[in-house]
Amino acid sequence: MKKKYVRKLFRHKNPYDIKGTNQLFTDALRENAIHHKNHSTEYKEILDNFACDLSQIKTIKDIKDIPFIPMVYFKRHDLNSMPFDKMAIKATSSGTSSGLKSKVGMGYTDLWRGFKMIWRLFRYHKFWSLKRVNYFIFGYEPTKHTDVVIMKSANGFTKVAPAKKRYYAIRWDDEVNKYKVDLDYMKQGLIKASKQRFPIRTLGFPAYTYFLLKEMKEEDIKLTMPKGSLLTIGGGWKQFYAEQVDKQAFYDIVEDVLGIKEDNIVEFFGAVEHPVVFPDCKYHHLHVPIYSRVLIRDPETFEPLKKGEIGLVNLLSPLNQATPLTSVMTDDLGILHEGCECGLEAPWLEIIGRVGITDIKTCAQGAQALMDE
Repeated sequence: MKKKYVRKLFRHKNPYDIKGTNQLFTDALRENAIHHKNHSTEYKEILDNFACDLSQIKTIKDIKDIPFIPMVYFKRHDLNSMPFDKMAIKATSSGTSSGLKSKVGMGYTDLWRGFKMIWRLFRYHKFWSLKRVNYFIFGYEPTKHTDVVIMKSANGFTKVAPAKKRYYAIRWDDEVNKYKVDLDYMKQGLIKASKQRFPIRTLGFPAYTYFLLKEMKEEDIKLTMPKGSLLTIGGGWKQFYAEQVDKQAFYDIVEDVLGIKEDNIVEFFGAVEHPVVFPDCKYHHLHVPIYSRVLIRDPETFEPLKKGEIGLVNLLSPLNQATPLTSVMTDDLGILHEGCECGLEAPWLEIIGRVGITDIKTCAQGAQALMDE
């Protein structure tokens, strides 16, 4: 079965033409769900248990009727529409407190689709560059010792502009045979990079970035990064909620310590179970690209809520053929907004926080354990 609607969606030139692609997205999502139903016995059982007739998914209003799968389900079950040995890549999320991990695979066509998505989104936001940059990744150094998706995503990010050097905050130490956090290494690297002509680009959790910058400010270290430098963050504050500062305070310390202005600070949203990237606009709003739709659901009834109301974030996308990620329910609370001064008509997602699921252990918490040591 040819995936004609999915292919057409990922060929669409405007990555934020939500209104113009509503019908195409509906057709692509139905096509994707049918594919998984035909290739995954477990997914077919889920559809049957909810008496979901995919032929009735005809308009954008109907996509709410495709059963959503909680993200925690992928930490407890293998759910795939392709044998693992035929997947192009296999990625895991960070584990739960009991050692459970989401295992999500992607086929070669999925990767190609994902590349086209990244190409158009990053071209729109002018992230692509031919100029070499120094990368500062507030995450894991790529080694054979871990395959968490955040490591793979961060490593992929270093291909957006040629890398002069890559600095990683969490590095493998052969002497103790484990990962160790080395923020002083990052600090010395930033000082060195400030004296070069190459821009820097950072990626990582805002909490770790903030903690390092706060330490540098207390030490009266103030730098001026080369023109064209970008500071990018993603993943939220996670278990550092109590230490979270408001966005303006974060932007202010970035400019104070690194000399990078707010216009060059970018936030991303995404998940291993929803491999669609949401870069923010210049007003730091996470606009929904055409490759995804977001439903905000009532935490008790799971009925979709109106724009501006807070509820559970349900993410939908037809991107993946290898794993049934057609509709996944996060443990995030969020609000979907209309209207933005940047001019984009696509709605934007505001993440408020997480529901109290004690079983979830995030990438941030795993790294925090290393920091505590």
